[in-house]
Amino acid sequence: MSSNLRILVACKRVVDYAVKIRVNAAGTAVETANVKHSMNPFDEIGTEQAIQIKEKSGGKVEVIAVSCGSDKSQETLRTALAMGADRAIFVESAEELQPLAVAKLLKAVVEKEKPDMVILGKQAIDDDSNQTGQMLAGLLNWPQATFASKVELAEKAMTVTREVDGGVETIKTPLPAILTTDLRLNVPRYASLPNIMKAKKKPLTKLTIADLAVDVKPRLETLKVTEPPKRQGGKLVESVDDLVDKLKNEAKVL
Repeated sequence: MSSNLRILVACKRVVDYAVKIRVNAAGTAVETANVKHSMNPFDEIGTEQAIQIKEKSGGKVEVIAVSCGSDKSQETLRTALAMGADRAIFVESAEELQPLAVAKLLKAVVEKEKPDMVILGKQAIDDDSNQTGQMLAGLLNWPQATFASKVELAEKAMTVTREVDGGVETIKTPLPAILTTDLRLNVPRYASLPNIMKAKKKPLTKLTIADLAVDVKPRLETLKVTEPPKRQGGKLVESVDDLVDKLKNEAKVL
């Protein structure tokens, strides 16, 4: 492993996974006002992985957490710093950022920081897009290893076990590279109170969209958001023919 490895970790602020999601009154998005937010769980796993790499290196790795969004995203970065990240970068945006915009912003940060690896969660639990890591790899023309369940680093390379439909696949790629994390990679640590206090003194750099000169104009427009229909009660059927008839004429799935 390189003695001067630098890892950039993306951390997104999302509605907490334990919150029951409700559509807002306008029907344009989910309700976020007065709702608990936290770091995207897959990004927590990515942050934990970066910190584990740092610990195994004897502290020779620098971990930089980065988040793009509203001013409150700084709370998410402080969580990453409390977990063990060395410093943080906050890119402020008053408008909602779509995956392509985030990928462009991360590319600009990468060009400034020159990391050896960028770690992202495989997807965010609010939009479930699963796009940002792949888009970033494409914009940077870097190799990528997605859905990682195991990561091993060697000199200027990483070996990744990743989950695929038929089981698992092991690939090796040179650095710099993009890594996206899956659930089975690790279990994120809880930040201790002393580390939470120390995190307040760690450096957090603030940037704006203008500083990075990136076009974040939305490419997609949400026309309407509706809640799924309530689940109906089950029915007992008398025979296979009765079941087929209901599937065909009532459920209309045949």
